[in-house]
This record gives sequence, structure tokens and C-alpha cells, in this order.
Amino acid sequence: MKSIRALLPFLRGKWPWVGVYTLSNLLSVIFSTATLYMIGPFLGMLFGQSSLPIQKPEWHWSKEGLSDFFNWQMAEFIRSHNNDKTYGLIMICAVVVGTTLFKNVFLYIAKYTLHPLRNNIVQQIRGDLYRKLLHLPVGFFSNERKGDMLSRITNDVNAVEVSIISLMELLFSTPVTVVFYFLVLLYISPKLFLFLLVLLPLAGLLIGRISKSLKKSTVDNQERLADILSQVEETLGGLRIIKAFRAETQRSDAFDVSNKGVQALNNRIAARRELASPMSEFLGILILSIIIWFGGKMALQEPAQLEPGLFIMFISLFYFLITPLKALSQIFYNLHQGEAGLQRIRAVMEAPNPIQDKSDAKPLAAFEHSIEFKNVSFAYEGKTVLRGINLNIPKGKTIALVGASGAGKSTLVDLIPRFHDVSEGQILLDGIDIREYRLNDLRGLMGIVTQEPVLFNDSIANNISLGESVSQSGFGSGSERNGEGKNLARVKEAARLANAATFIEAKENGYNDVVGDRGSKLSGGEKQRLTIARALYKNPPLLILDEATSSLDTVSERQVQDAIDQLMQHRTSVVIAHRLSTVQHADEIIVLDHGEIKERGTHTELIARNGLYQQLVSMQQVLQ
Repeated sequence: MKSIRALLPFLRGKWPWVGVYTLSNLLSVIFSTATLYMIGPFLGMLFGQSSLPIQKPEWHWSKEGLSDFFNWQMAEFIRSHNNDKTYGLIMICAVVVGTTLFKNVFLYIAKYTLHPLRNNIVQQIRGDLYRKLLHLPVGFFSNERKGDMLSRITNDVNAVEVSIISLMELLFSTPVTVVFYFLVLLYISPKLFLFLLVLLPLAGLLIGRISKSLKKSTVDNQERLADILSQVEETLGGLRIIKAFRAETQRSDAFDVSNKGVQALNNRIAARRELASPMSEFLGILILSIIIWFGGKMALQEPAQLEPGLFIMFISLFYFLITPLKALSQIFYNLHQGEAGLQRIRAVMEAPNPIQDKSDAKPLAAFEHSIEFKNVSFAYEGKTVLRGINLNIPKGKTIALVGASGAGKSTLVDLIPRFHDVSEGQILLDGIDIREYRLNDLRGLMGIVTQEPVLFNDSIANNISLGESVSQSGFGSGSERNGEGKNLARVKEAARLANAATFIEAKENGYNDVVGDRGSKLSGGEKQRLTIARALYKNPPLLILDEATSSLDTVSERQVQDAIDQLMQHRTSVVIAHRLSTVQHADEIIVLDHGEIKERGTHTELIARNGLYQQLVSMQQVLQ
């Protein structure tokens, strides 16, 4: 029941589809049963076990009424063909073909209805999960593996997909079949049906225990599959390093351990899962044998408590009943598997997201005066990263952040677009806490270039114009996806300022050339120049440059630095740089050490102070 309750909310708003599915299954079962019900009396008349009725019977809803009606129809048909009983065979065949046709038509409608319903739900789950991943704060992924996230959006969603089919079968198909057959069996022989009703729960209890024992193993299996996917993702991302350090054997051995663990667990799961089906079939045949013995005695008594024809029909219907009952074991296994996958999906979907707009968030159209850090501290997982930061960034000025690795430079700039929220203090934009503004408006004022170039497997034009809507940037299909209909003049100008136009135009498809997975078709310098062109295209009032020139050769660095210097005129810029030569002309240089501001001033002032900044400059000169 817990598995069913977990999946039922996904059917909300889709009840018309469920109704069509249920009705189609019911009609399919009715026509299947009608075939059996009519064929017995017909054959009895054909082979002389009963005479052809002469007088038309009165119609009434009962076992005898239905039987008399079909017997009369058969007799009339035979008499209309000179009492030739071979025409009765033709009628029987026509009835069987007709009822079977209708049975399968409605069965097809049921299956046809199920798949769009299932696909719609899966598309909804996958879309909701992807959007949740996009909106979760950056810090959430610090302790999460990419492979595990990929496993949740693939393997776990697939498990939910299978369980949705099983849920539909369990609630709206199997019960329809079972209940209808039960009603017919009860109608044929109440005494034999009650005998059957005592035996079935015993078999169901045994099968249910086997299915329930699979749940924990299923959860373990899905977590191990996620571990395998994580290893594959790490391997593909670090293939050069693995080869360079001759670590192929080491990585292969580690993968084999995980792979064999999944194999062993799958074998244990399969051993239990596959036991359920033959066991349910054996129990079904065992019950059928008992019914044959008990019902046979009823049919052989004088006078007979049950007509032989109806007894055969009872046995046939029960045999048909074994198939859906046997399927219950697989259905329950799929439901447990889906619940396990849903638990892992919900762990992400229900993860708290502290970086959200307030209900009364203010719109933000422009940056007017300054950004100010007031007594800002930031801690992550109990570790203080920044403490007591007081910093004013006036509009139009360039502020440079320097310091050793781990000093907190990147964390400090990440607080401005609210990738994280401060633990203490405030960040004010034009005198108002940035948490008061709409998040989308706040980030719309900023252009960011990171140390590691981030590109998507799309055209150069689409990478440069990243963030625009479909109608603007052409992230659609066909000609739009190839960059046509987009403001290519802006794209080309941004590429020219980033000194990227030359290598782009040398490509076979120019701005429509696809960059490959993570920009794999480009050199490091080319990738970085495209990310700079992206920031230039956006033309924001505030620039955040995190080691923006670190991937460029000396000539390209100078060219791009000139373009950046020109871009930063009359704009507010926050620059992180290890190469101190690139920040000498900043309006103010902030020296961070262990999350605190140790020194601040211009390049000349800090050199004259002969402090930490001077040590960093001297050390860099020695290393050069």
C-alpha cells in the first residue's frame, strides 16, 4: 500500500485517461468471457447433447435466460439452413472470431491509452527533476556526485516508469479482470466459488512476502548502479590524466569491484523475483486441481449439483484467472522498485533551496551607485570561509581580489549573484540588501567569466548568446538552431572584441560550428575567448572575471586583456587574478588571507607598504 500511495499523486488530473483504460479492460474481459460462455451450449446442441429449442424463450437476466437466448439464436440459424448443423459450426466460428476481435480491439485501446499516460507522467517527473537541479544552490552539489544525479534522472526515472505501468495494471486492469471473473464464477457456482475464496488468500500471502523482501535489495542495487555511472563519468572527464599516469589498470580494477557487486546483487534479486512467477503458477495449478476434484464430485453426483458444461466453464475461467494472479508477483516487484527510485528522486525534489525570491521581492532594472559588503561572514558545513568582510565597490570602478589559493576570493564573488547567501552581515546593492531583489533581475545585471571555460555542445553562436529566450537566440530547431534569425551582428562584435572572430571564421561552418562536448573541438585559449565573448555579448553593467585570461597564451592574453580593459571602462568590475600583472591598474586591490581582508589599496600603495601583497608579487617574480 505504501508503494501505491507514493505513486498515486502522479495520476492527478489524468483520470479521464484512467477511465478509458479501465473501461477498455472491462470490455475486453467481457468479450473474452462471452466466448467461453457461449461456446459450451452451442457445442452441446451440435453434437446432440441437447435438442434444438422450438419455442422462443422469454428474455430475463439469469444464467438460464442467457443460455436459452443463445440456444434459440443457434437453433433459428440452423433451421434457416435446412437443419444443416454444419452451419451451426459457421455461426460458432463467427461468434468466436467476432468476440475475439472486439476483445483485442478494446485490449489495444487500453494499451494505447496507457502509454501516452505513462510517457506524460515520466516526462513530467524528468522535467521537474531537471528544473529542480537547475534551481538548487551551487553548494548542494558540493557533496553530490554527477553520476549519482545522472542515475536519478535516468535509472530511477525508468524504474518509476515501469512501476506506473504496474500501478495501472494493479488498480485498473487486474482488479477488473479478477473481479469480473469472480462474479462469473460466483454466478456459475456459489458453493465452488466460496471454496476457491478460502484457498486464494493463502497463495497470495506467500507471494506477497517474496515481493516485499525485494524492496531493500532494489534500493541497494540502484545506489550501486549510481556508483557505476559516477565512475564512468569521472573516467570520461579525466581520461587524459588516467592515461598519463598509467592508471588504466587501477581504474579498471575499481570498476570491476563495483560491477561485480551489482552482478551479485542482481543475481540475488533475480533469484527471488523469478521464484515468484513459477511459485504462483504452481499454487494456481494446485488450487485448480483441488477445484477439479471438489467440483467434479459435484458434477458426478446424482442428481448433479453442477452441470458438466458449467463445470468445464468454471475450470476454464479459473485457468484464465491464473495469468493475472501470476502477474501480481511481477507487479508488486515493479512497484517496490519504483518506490525505491521515487525515494531517491524525492531526496532531490524535496531538498531545501534557501536561495529563493521573497514573496515581496523588489524588481531591479539598473545598477546605480555601489555594491557594499557590510560585516559579511560565510560558513559552509561548519567551516568559516569568510569573516568580517567590509568592502565598498562603487559603480564604474575596478576591484581586484588577490591572495593565495583557498583565501576565499571565488567564494566572495559567488556571494554577489547569490550562488550562496551570507551567513552573517549584508550585501547591499544601491543601499538595499540583495536578498530583497528578484534573483533573476539581480543576475541579469552580471556577466561572469570563470577560470574553467564552460561551453555547451551547441553552435558557437548559441554559446555566445547563452541565456536568451528561444525567439531571441534560436535555441529551437532547424535554421534557428543553426544561428539564423539571431542578432548575429552582436555575436560577431562580441567575438571580435574577445579576439575570437579570426578562429571562428576559419571554421567550416563559422558561427554555426558545433563546439563539441564541453568545447572538446576547441583549444583551451579558444574556449576561454568564447566565454569572454559571451560576457561581452550580454554587455552587463557588472563584470565578474575569475581568472578570465588564465587559459590563454601570451599573445592572446594581451589581446583579450586589451578588449577586457576597454569593456571595463565605465563599468563595475570585480577581477580575481593570480597573475598580479593583470590587476596593477585596478582602482583598488583587496588582499585576502584565510577569509579576511588583510590589505587594501592601489598597486603602488600596497608595494610601498611592503606587506603581504609585496610578498605575493616578489614570489611571482621569482617563479617567473
